[in-house]
Order: sequence, then C-alpha cells, then structure tokens
Amino acid sequence: MDRDLLSHLPVMLAVARRRGFAAAASELGLSASNVSHSVRTVEERLGTPLFTRTTRSVALTAEGEAFVATLTPALQDIGAVWEQLRARKTGASGLLRINLSRVALPLAIGPVIAAMVERYPDVTVEAYIDDGLTDIVAAGFDAGVRLGEMIAEDMVAVRLTPPFQAIIAAAPSYLGRRGAPGGIADLAAHDCIGFRQIAGGGLYRWDLRENGRDVQADVGHAVIVNDPLSALDLGLYGVGLIYVFEPLVREHLAAGRLVQVLPEAAIEEPGLFLYFPRRAAMAPKLRAFIDCARDVLRLHTA
Repeated sequence: MDRDLLSHLPVMLAVARRRGFAAAASELGLSASNVSHSVRTVEERLGTPLFTRTTRSVALTAEGEAFVATLTPALQDIGAVWEQLRARKTGASGLLRINLSRVALPLAIGPVIAAMVERYPDVTVEAYIDDGLTDIVAAGFDAGVRLGEMIAEDMVAVRLTPPFQAIIAAAPSYLGRRGAPGGIADLAAHDCIGFRQIAGGGLYRWDLRENGRDVQADVGHAVIVNDPLSALDLGLYGVGLIYVFEPLVREHLAAGRLVQVLPEAAIEEPGLFLYFPRRAAMAPKLRAFIDCARDVLRLHTA
C-alpha cells in the first residue's frame, strides 16, 4: 500500500461519519480544501468514487459503504495498539468518545467522568448525548452506555448500575386536581407526559405490568417531549403523570415532591451498561474509564 494514502484514510472516514465535508473539517481541525484533497486522493488511488455529492448532502456509494465497513475496524485496531504502546510511557491519554443516553449522566456516568478528570488529566472525555440507537463503531465512538436490553450481543458489556424500576409518578398538585388512576386502563384519560422516540419518531408506549404479564399502555398526552429529563421537570411542575426510572426521582419521592402511582404496574429494567467492541478493550483510555467506573460506582452505590 502507498504509505501516503494512510494519512488520508481517517479524513475520509470522518466525512463518512459526519456526512459532510464541512462537518468533518470542523471535527478534525482542517480546512475544507484539505478534507476534499484527502477524499479525492483516496478515490483516485482506489479508482472508484466513494461519495455521491450534491449541493445539500454527501452520501456513501455502495463501494464507499463496503470500504468504510472494512476500514473502520482495521483503523480502530491500529489506533488501539498505538495507544497501548504509547501508554506504557505516558499513561492513558487522548480523546475518549462515549455515546450515552441523556439519563445515563445522572444515573451513573457523572461521577465517573469526575474521577477520570482527576485521575487521568491527559484523557479528554467526550460525552455525546444521544437518545437514538447509534452504531457506535460506525460513528467513531469508543464505547456507549445503554440499558442492557438495547446492547448487541457481539459487544462487551460492563454493568454500571444494579437493575432498577421504571415507575409512574406525579406531583401532589396534579393528583389533587385530577386524582390518581385506578388502573392502567385509566391512563388514557389522564394528562401524561409523552416521549417522542429519536429513532423512528414514534411515541413511546409505556411498558407496564398487569396481572403478572408485560403490557404496553396507550396513555393520554398532555405534553410530548423528546428528552426524558424534561418530562421529569414537567412532572414536578404538576403538568401530568410521568414514566421515569426510579433512581432519578428517589429523592423527590422521599421529599414528597412526587408520589408514585400504580406501584404494582412498575417494571424492572436490567440497568445501565458500558459497552464496546472487543478490540476496543485494548485501548488504555477505555481501560482507565472502566477502572474508574468500577471504583467510583462501587462507592457511589454502597
């Protein structure tokens, strides 16, 4: 392989990941002309176009999709080995990109990042908030944080939290105004805070338990949000019933700012996990994050 070509490959992958030349240039700290030159060089050496370009969008060709699918894990392996060798002299360093759902920060990741900043000053943690179901490998992330049920089987998963319940709750002001539902069927007539799913755009149907079996409930929507923490804020304002992970509202329940509704309908979630492809475990910066998580969360959850 032409050694000069190697320097252009990460640039080409950034264009594929960001779906644009300007966005890739911003991410890499390069000029748009340098990014265009790198892509053009790779395409010329391969003898095939990797992108289709219009005035509004950039997309991979079929050949580009195949090339990226092969190239991405190979460059990640090279990067992991490089970081491992470098860390023997300098310790963990570099940019650690983690894709996480919005609730993962208050549920687990916040104190871990705080420990990372203190223990590993040469590592920069990018916590990318994403409530969709992003392919972390294709998008260039080192790891992700999700509920256990959402993680692909070919990923390595490290538990971050114990299992916890998803419950229904409301402010006393709402219950004083509307009363509490007597059962799951009553939720359709109540003011509920709905959640618009990022992936697919549909409204989330509340997963509940009824007579010993799992059901998905259709509820009445007073307000619809696309951020679960915004639903919590609206619930505290007395806008309506909310569907929320119990650890997020534990203090509010204890203080009486919220009241659990239909406790028998609560379901148990498997908890949050850090997940990553097996090859990524070689990277010292990720190993450092895992060590911090194990240390901090063991103390945090005691």
